[in-house]
Amino acid sequence: MTFSDLGLSEPVLKALRTIGYETPSAIQAATIPTLLAGRDVVGMAQTGTGKTAAFALPIIDRLDLSQKTPQALVLAPTRELALQVCEAFEKYAGHLKGVHVLPVYGGQGYGVQLSALRRGVHIVVGTPGRIIDHLEKGTLDLSELKYLVLDEADEMLKMGFAEDVETILADTPDTKQVALFSATMPATIRRMSKQYLNDPEEITVKTKTTTSASIAQRYLIVQWQQKMDALTRILEVENFDGMIVFGRTKIVTEEIAEKLRARGYSAAAINGDVAQPQREKSVNQLKSGKLDILVATDVAARGLDVERISHVVNFDIPTDTESYVHRIGRTGRAGRSGDAISFVTPRERGLVRAIERATRQELTEMQLPSVDEVNVTRLSRFDDRITAALAENERIDRFRDIVAHYVRNNDVPEVDVAAALAIVAQGDTPLLLEPEPERPARERRERTERDGAERSDRGERRAPREGFATYRIAVGRRHRVEPRQIVGALANEGGLRRDDFGAIKIQPDFSLVELPSDLPKDALARLADTRISGQLIDLRLDTGRSPRRTDGEQRTFRDDRPERKPRHTRTDG
Repeated sequence: MTFSDLGLSEPVLKALRTIGYETPSAIQAATIPTLLAGRDVVGMAQTGTGKTAAFALPIIDRLDLSQKTPQALVLAPTRELALQVCEAFEKYAGHLKGVHVLPVYGGQGYGVQLSALRRGVHIVVGTPGRIIDHLEKGTLDLSELKYLVLDEADEMLKMGFAEDVETILADTPDTKQVALFSATMPATIRRMSKQYLNDPEEITVKTKTTTSASIAQRYLIVQWQQKMDALTRILEVENFDGMIVFGRTKIVTEEIAEKLRARGYSAAAINGDVAQPQREKSVNQLKSGKLDILVATDVAARGLDVERISHVVNFDIPTDTESYVHRIGRTGRAGRSGDAISFVTPRERGLVRAIERATRQELTEMQLPSVDEVNVTRLSRFDDRITAALAENERIDRFRDIVAHYVRNNDVPEVDVAAALAIVAQGDTPLLLEPEPERPARERRERTERDGAERSDRGERRAPREGFATYRIAVGRRHRVEPRQIVGALANEGGLRRDDFGAIKIQPDFSLVELPSDLPKDALARLADTRISGQLIDLRLDTGRSPRRTDGEQRTFRDDRPERKPRHTRTDG
């Protein structure tokens, strides 16, 4: 069976061909014709079975682009899933002009959402809490809604959204078509489907998604901005033969390949914009050993089987399990062993859990290779180069005479001459990385105590409310930062909830944010590397000290405006 057999229109089929989809998954083959026929659906399917396309393709196929009020509403339990579903809709609508999809979730400013709703949107994808907010404010009109999807309904119930979901269902037209997807079917969802769905067809798909036991699967938690440096360190310490690095977009693959070449690696990009003859040439170069790294999109690497591929790196972790299985299946083929490493940003941790559930295999968290590990590898390779050069007897004899001549005429020890020649051979790139600076624990402790004493000498700032602590971040008014940006960034990167924010006070060069005093260490670590408006926030407990001027004089920034009341902002929908 192909997608052409399911009754989809040509623009949708063209988009699928562009993406590289060839045959529908089980849930897609069963669901798409049913939804196109106008029936409600209850689908039992795990994450990663392709259910997003199962409901998105029929919706896009039947959109009325002249209608400006929302025609389709998709409810998702988390902002991450909402954004993934939005990306999927935009991808599937790639050959339809004027399709507007809007993500609606907590932690994002209302202004962006209100502007888009006023201009007109066809599809809204959102978390229940923020959808309820818009309905209460009268800013979201669902009176002409034709399609409603409940994605991962069991997860929404677990997160306490049952009442919100039922409120939304009751506030939509009775004539709408409903599709409900859930990995499990608890009694509450069964009751909901009977009450709000009209004679639904029940479709159950058991996932058969598996990965080869011969592939070692690891993942690295890394900020988006640090991915390139992380990839470089991994390339330094991993003993790889051939490698495929997967990027989510064509532009990303080109950028990665260019940066790898600049760092001395033989790399090439293959994507939909690369002509077929060039793709074949790059693949042949990988097979022959003239090329070590291919940077590819999913489409370009489809069906690729090269024995040399020992490693697959997901520079961007895929949002569905099927893509993940397909990608890492490029290594560990025909009984060979392989390694798969996925870069995961803090907000993408849920994707790792989804992959583990669907494949029934655990991914091992790895740490970023340290400077010491990189240096050990570099020294080992340098030793290997020396050993290989010593094996060239004729050339060694010639250069031995040259070195001896230099030693006699300049009265320099041979070991110094060897060191100088190593510098010449190495060029401008240092052989070893500089050690990572780390302040001794005693110095950190003494500084904290000193800061506390200085703070008490000048008088305490306003004390945070019970159970909260005041944190300082290195962005302020001069960075044009607003409270909503702070809330959105910290919520996304640190996995915070709506109740985790107290007062936010923005100063000229920094801001003070009240957060729970018992934040886990891993959340603090993730937040410390967060950026707002491109600026590293350098999150730390507020000690009351003001930034030092260049002349060493301390001053306290004053802000004579009235103290803001504690700000409570929805961050999880």
